[in-house]
Amino acid sequence: MSTTDGRRTGSRPGPRHVPRPLRDYALLADGERGALTGPEGDVVWLCVPGWDDPAVFSELIGGAGAFTVRPEPSWKVSGGAYAGGSLIRTARWTMPDAVVECREALAAPAEPHRVVLLRRIRAVTGGARMTVRLAVRGDYGSAPAPVLRRAGGDLWEGTGGALRVRLRGLAGARTGPDGELDAVLDVREGGVRDLVLEIGDRPLGAPVDAESAWRRTEDFWAAAVPSCTGLTAARDVRQAYAVLTGLTSPRTGAMVAAATTSLPEHADADRDYDYRYAWLRDQCYAGQAVALHGPHPLADAAVRVVTERVLADGPGLRPAYRTDGSPVPPEHRLPLCGYPGAADRIGNDAGSQFQLDTFGEALELLATAARHDRLPEDGVRAAEVAGQALEEYWDRPDAGLWELETAWWTHSRLAAVTGLRAAAREIGGPAADRWAGLADTILRTARRRCLHPGGRWQRSATDPGPDAALLRPLASPYWPDGDPAGAATREAVARELAVDGFVYRFRQGDGPLGEAEGAFLLCGFLMASACLVHGRPVAAGRWFERTRTAAGAAGLFAEEYDVESRQLRGNLPQAFVHALLLESAVRLDRAGG
Repeated sequence: MSTTDGRRTGSRPGPRHVPRPLRDYALLADGERGALTGPEGDVVWLCVPGWDDPAVFSELIGGAGAFTVRPEPSWKVSGGAYAGGSLIRTARWTMPDAVVECREALAAPAEPHRVVLLRRIRAVTGGARMTVRLAVRGDYGSAPAPVLRRAGGDLWEGTGGALRVRLRGLAGARTGPDGELDAVLDVREGGVRDLVLEIGDRPLGAPVDAESAWRRTEDFWAAAVPSCTGLTAARDVRQAYAVLTGLTSPRTGAMVAAATTSLPEHADADRDYDYRYAWLRDQCYAGQAVALHGPHPLADAAVRVVTERVLADGPGLRPAYRTDGSPVPPEHRLPLCGYPGAADRIGNDAGSQFQLDTFGEALELLATAARHDRLPEDGVRAAEVAGQALEEYWDRPDAGLWELETAWWTHSRLAAVTGLRAAAREIGGPAADRWAGLADTILRTARRRCLHPGGRWQRSATDPGPDAALLRPLASPYWPDGDPAGAATREAVARELAVDGFVYRFRQGDGPLGEAEGAFLLCGFLMASACLVHGRPVAAGRWFERTRTAAGAAGLFAEEYDVESRQLRGNLPQAFVHALLLESAVRLDRAGG
């Protein structure tokens, strides 16, 4: 039986996982896919082999499949933390007579067709009895469970459809009629037990050795994340680097917007989207943020991805792609009950929208690379193609940053202005004068159509309200100096779109700001950067620190934050929020130095 909108109510066995607030989940990721794990030791989200492939663990969104490792006693307190600057996490449970930890990570460097999930149980004090449950369910829980059989000693192997599964570390496990593998592990004080789970869509090859895999994974993260010593909020900045690295494919360089789909931005508001795709704008934000701090493979990856897509698609550039560069599939529903307050869907219709600001952000990223002498020749050609697209389409209404109805959005024009000015200054060449002239033309037209009588920029040619998205181009180093509308816009956003130190995108209707959606954490960090540009470093620090408090228990940010209930909203973790935290921290540090 299902509801009228297709959500499952009783057609298949429901998940065993009890949903938790989003702030309680942690991310494990290797660049090719990501897993979410809850405080009870249950990995409840994982897609195989890649980011937007069907989930094999989907209990997070009402499907089936999970991998649980937890202490047997119910009377316990859970916690945990990442090893600094990595996505290696140690879960910790404290009980009346014992403390036990489970170190966990997706093994890195990643393989494209096999995920390796490492879990190491350690009884810190006292002995621990651990329960283990493995339920692999392909296609968001609808596929038959792989049949797991003992392959000798503590090794289990099985296949189900295209999936191959192998688990090492459970000598005394038993299989149930539904294909689940269950076991109880007794770990003596000081004892260690390794579990290594492999899932792929190709033959798995030789079994993975736990010790070697842990060593390679530790080395990977040590090399991937800089120290950030002395930087403002250095621990959070290092974690931002780790999140961005974990969301970026080492094969293609593309960065997904988030690891999940269908986590609600607002309960029962039909605003649940699939963010397991690579938005070019988001990756431009990340590339520029990292480049501001210094040379890093993440910045080079952003330049490579944007260059490839611009050269391949030209004026037909899409705002988002799959990580392999193919189009994002159309949106459709899954027959699941969904995370509470949400309806499950996969695909995203935004992938076929026209979003003008993407060209501007691409130009500013390429210009940033040129300023640091890291722009290859094909990047120069991509800049020429993006500039030509703006020449042709700058006056065309678009869906804009917020992916709304087609309109003459101010932010899109101002992003084009900063991108063109950046390219003219940093890339130069024969097109420089043409780019600078086009930027002046767009700016004159925008001032005529989008300057509010109060002296600030308004949302669009027809909407007089403020929009926090405008803070992005106004805080760019390529925005014209001495523009009084910039400070006036920032003040209007602070006055009309902020509550308790958190910033909202724009006003929706006549009700309170938090009634329609949560505060947008991206916008809080944009406000901090805008304050610095306008000579208000103390205010910038306050906005930065207030926005930083919205992180969940694992230090992850979602897209939105419910100010009243102090809860995260939307898909997790949101890459561009972590990118803007990094950028704001670097800007604050340099303003103070």
